[in-house]
Amino acid sequence: MTIFRIAAQTRCFAQPFKKALHTAASIGCEGVQFDARNELQPSDISDTGLRQLRKMLDDLNLRVGSLSFPTRRGYSEPADLDRRVAATLDAMRLASQVQARVLVCNLGRIPDDPASSEWATLSDVINTLTTHGMRLGVQLAARAGFVSCVQLADFVGSFSEGTLFLDLHPASLMAAGHSPAEFVSTLGQYVAHVHAVDSVRDFSANRHLEVELGRGSVDFPALLGGLEEYEYRGWITIERNGSAQTVEDFANAVKFLRTV
Repeated sequence: MTIFRIAAQTRCFAQPFKKALHTAASIGCEGVQFDARNELQPSDISDTGLRQLRKMLDDLNLRVGSLSFPTRRGYSEPADLDRRVAATLDAMRLASQVQARVLVCNLGRIPDDPASSEWATLSDVINTLTTHGMRLGVQLAARAGFVSCVQLADFVGSFSEGTLFLDLHPASLMAAGHSPAEFVSTLGQYVAHVHAVDSVRDFSANRHLEVELGRGSVDFPALLGGLEEYEYRGWITIERNGSAQTVEDFANAVKFLRTV
């Protein structure tokens, strides 16, 4: 029996919000992940709406495992940076209000030169966000699948311990030519959230295609075993896109993870 907590990315169901919560509960999930940019925006929910949401979650015996905030640009890109940071801070406040302890975001490009102004800008932003998150009890779990594990380790290690954490997204890593197993062995101590999403290589088109969990190239038993060495006790959020049988795939994914 798995010691990890399993959540569903409600956006993938393509259902009305309340129905998506019921679907997640019906297939055996313990929690959900909301998209705070495209699904449940901070500006769209009132105090009354928050109370209703908390009650609905309690009635369904669900928790909000994490919120995601997928910005189009990373935090080293100067265009609209102030607005992007302010929106991320709002998403962190919403995470705290729904008792989620993790906000997943896109770190974006990490500059090559630690002495560059871009590196300094990115570091300043991360320090601002994580300091705010510490006050709220929300960890920033950054996704950065397009750099090597060594480069990412250098960047994360440049901050004080317990400042910046990472999101493990195996399919994105593989699409970028990186190894999820190497990610865990090199960066497992920083992982604060895991996306359960699988893929296979389409050699004819030279790309990776998402497939049902457990039917692709990602060795989830090995990955979760590696995370166990770091005593990971966070959430595993199931993600499934482009399926003709999304709910069935989610249900099978829950069963698969329970056997890992």
